[in-house]
Amino acid sequence: MTDDILKEIKSHIENASELISDAAFEGANIVLYTKDKQFFLDDKGLIRSIVNMIKKRIELRPDPSIVMHPDQAEKIIKEIISEEAGIGQILFEPERSVVIVEVEKPGIAIGKGGDLLYQIKEQTLWVPTIRRTPAIPNPLIDSIRSVLYEHSDQRRDFLHKTGKRIYNGWLRKKKEEWIRISYLGSGRQVGRTCLLLQTPESRILMDCGMDVSSFDDDAYPLLEAPEFKIQDIDAIIVSHAHVDHTALIPYLIKFGYKGPIYCTAPTRDLMALQQLDIVKIQRSEGKEPMFTSEEVKQMVLQTITLNYDEVADITPDVRITLYNSGHILGGAMIHLHVGNGLHNILYTGDLKYARTMVLNPAVTKFPRLETLMIEATYGGKDNVQPPPVEADNLLKNIIHETISRKGKVLMPVLGSGRAQEMIVLLANMIRNGDIPKDIPIYVDGMVWDITAVHTAYPEFLNVQLRKQIFHKDENPFLIENIKRVGSAKERQQIIEGSEPCVILATSGMLVGGASVEYLKGLAEQKKNSLVFSSYLGPGTLGRRIFNGEKEIGFRNGNKQEILMINLEVHKLEITGHADRKELMNFVARLNPKPRKVIVNHGESSRCLDLASSIHKQFRIETVCPRNLDAIRLK
Repeated sequence: MTDDILKEIKSHIENASELISDAAFEGANIVLYTKDKQFFLDDKGLIRSIVNMIKKRIELRPDPSIVMHPDQAEKIIKEIISEEAGIGQILFEPERSVVIVEVEKPGIAIGKGGDLLYQIKEQTLWVPTIRRTPAIPNPLIDSIRSVLYEHSDQRRDFLHKTGKRIYNGWLRKKKEEWIRISYLGSGRQVGRTCLLLQTPESRILMDCGMDVSSFDDDAYPLLEAPEFKIQDIDAIIVSHAHVDHTALIPYLIKFGYKGPIYCTAPTRDLMALQQLDIVKIQRSEGKEPMFTSEEVKQMVLQTITLNYDEVADITPDVRITLYNSGHILGGAMIHLHVGNGLHNILYTGDLKYARTMVLNPAVTKFPRLETLMIEATYGGKDNVQPPPVEADNLLKNIIHETISRKGKVLMPVLGSGRAQEMIVLLANMIRNGDIPKDIPIYVDGMVWDITAVHTAYPEFLNVQLRKQIFHKDENPFLIENIKRVGSAKERQQIIEGSEPCVILATSGMLVGGASVEYLKGLAEQKKNSLVFSSYLGPGTLGRRIFNGEKEIGFRNGNKQEILMINLEVHKLEITGHADRKELMNFVARLNPKPRKVIVNHGESSRCLDLASSIHKQFRIETVCPRNLDAIRLK
């Protein structure tokens, strides 16, 4: 089948044997290589006409044997692109004849109508890709991305094998048309999300995370389910980077998964950062990590990134499109088109149906839709959030009152999502004079690294924030008040210092991490304040303190110490999840309307409540699966 596609493409090219030196798959895309310089620079619209005929993405590149030596090419690229563009790293992928050029101002580097890109192609024969340099440099992000360039040959082989699987036709015996979803996690619970989609030809895993609020075997997906066989999995799709959706993916690689992982580019970077942090935390606690950094690197090599609204075949009978979920940077709702119009599914992952400080709201228009799989984190009838201005005013008052007492404000946050919302909110308050202009804002844990990723992908942010990032003097992530905490020593100095301040630290539920260390140092002084802004899982330290527990036991070596919670405790009613009202509005505005709604990722009562309301209001069949339930969709 793969040979048939390549033969068909070549049949439309006169003298193909002379013009085309090689043909390869890059996932669902097809790449043709040529040694003919003139054909590469001007194919006279031939490739576009073939794309229109066969409805597949095709790219023409120069054969690696004819491109200019990288050292010489780099000099020419720097001559073509002016200094005003702020040129940074130039990275070559020799196996693919691609060069990535990082610049501060992409528009200047691309040139009017892309004329500078054409000059680079014409003079060096490399295919240039312009990428924005992050406003906040970060060596961790650089090391994640460098994996792709250091193993360019391995990456090319992997992408080719993935394409062959997509186009090689049916490997399993097709007996009938059917679709089934099995819940290996997130059934009537928040955490350890893991869903298995089965079709006559495909076995696809959607997310694979852990429940950070659990401390036993219940923290992990039920991978011992009989229908889950790691050697049968054709693809993994990741909705977003939070660890309750991604923590176990390197674990799957450790135990033999060799297939593709699909997500957006920000999700790839963010989940790798957080998985490396899991390894670091487990080692610091004297535990043997579930996986190592080597599995995380391998995960990056096996990841294929997609943009929003980009349609991609991932198996012979499943095509996916990722849509903005409004939840966190790069977060996606996954639309699956199964078979030749057999069935269309939308898995929302976590969604936010309102514009926030950082992101646009989730989209509601899709080409086709029969089954909706929707989250219910805040799906209960009482889970309605107040207007954002109320939360803003509450935070403003908490900060003012705490400062007047010479105290410190501790805000445990999710490293990705809540932390950046808080930074933008605090930056706006400082600019507007709502809080003191000289108040230090300390960021600790993964917050700084993840914020750096936000500055690397402004195209995924809402328009207002994107414009601010494009201007350094307006970038809320670069205000002078923000100070990175780089060590345990610096953390202790902040705790012991007399200076009032705001502290943003992970984790948001007070389940390990820097936020717990700050709590230990600040909890017993009444002048300080603790402000939660994230979902607090049942049984977590955060939920216990918010519910009024005043004495907390901590292990210190062989001793058990009691920590008194004397500081003020507050909860900001803001969230990266859609509340009950937003969830109902989202369903109401879906176009087209689904025939069936599956409610997941919520405490049992909230799932059942939301399902009941959707059924009554919209007359749609609803179901709330438990873990290990399998639902036949077709």
